[in-house]
Amino acid sequence: MLSLRFPISFENALITPFKPRPSRFQTPIVQSLPRRSSSFSLPRATTAGVVLKEEDRELSNNRFAPRGDFPPDGEPLPAGLQRELMPRHVAVIMDGNVRWERRRGLPAGSGHEAGARSLRELVELCWKWGIRVLTVFAFSYDNWVRPQVEVDFLMNLFEKMTSSEIDSFARDGIRISVLGDLSKLPNSLQKLISDAEDRTKGNFRLHLIVAVSYSGKYDIVQACKSISQKVKDGLIQVDDVNESLIEQELETNCTEYPYPDLLIRTSGELRVSNFLLWQLAYTEFFFVSALWPDFGKAEFVEALISFQQRQRRYGGRDL
Repeated sequence: MLSLRFPISFENALITPFKPRPSRFQTPIVQSLPRRSSSFSLPRATTAGVVLKEEDRELSNNRFAPRGDFPPDGEPLPAGLQRELMPRHVAVIMDGNVRWERRRGLPAGSGHEAGARSLRELVELCWKWGIRVLTVFAFSYDNWVRPQVEVDFLMNLFEKMTSSEIDSFARDGIRISVLGDLSKLPNSLQKLISDAEDRTKGNFRLHLIVAVSYSGKYDIVQACKSISQKVKDGLIQVDDVNESLIEQELETNCTEYPYPDLLIRTSGELRVSNFLLWQLAYTEFFFVSALWPDFGKAEFVEALISFQQRQRRYGGRDL
């Protein structure tokens, strides 16, 4: 049985792989950026002018489609859901923690701690229902302008979660990856992230991706810089640059399923807030008015049912 005890809740945050690396957000010139290894690699660009078609993108995800009996010990799906139509990758913008605590007159930080229960439940539901990837926006790069006391609270909360839950994640087959500019995180947290990623890298039951200090815009920028450096070094030609090559350089190259099938945002806000801008090109969106600490099983089922009722045409047309 999955044991999740971590008290975490990150309002509008994402997780980045737990690896210390130099800040890329302040790099003034094009330079070669270290990329972490990935078990997933899109086809290399080999022909000038080749553009990855939407059907090719879907085929890329389908190559890693879960087995029909996965997970073997998962619980039955709630009424109204069909296992063959379950999304492989769900992304969530966890929004509304502070509003939740203020409406209740609770102390600062209470909303983040309450939101931890929602995240805990969501991870467990994804684990039970066979969803392969869950990406959560825990802390945006833009959130560094928030009051220092709140930032420190969130960093401490994240560190406690990582250290307290790594054993259960490793035991239950959950892989952890973290996306973002980790150089701004406390050194102790960077080490915890690195250790957690290394310890769980062989797990496959659920891939939990946390975006921390993440910027969707800069994810694209750093990919372009990396490709530019390869052109400069003569490793590739300008005509080799296409969508496939860019996608190989994005931080989501850590997962088999880099494109979320479903994005959920809580709190009634109707925007993506600089989250996975490239990867969300053909994602289905579900906006819910519930604040993140109030988001639970019923709301998740509602989002999944809505997703399963949609037709994804990827620019095509129904026959």
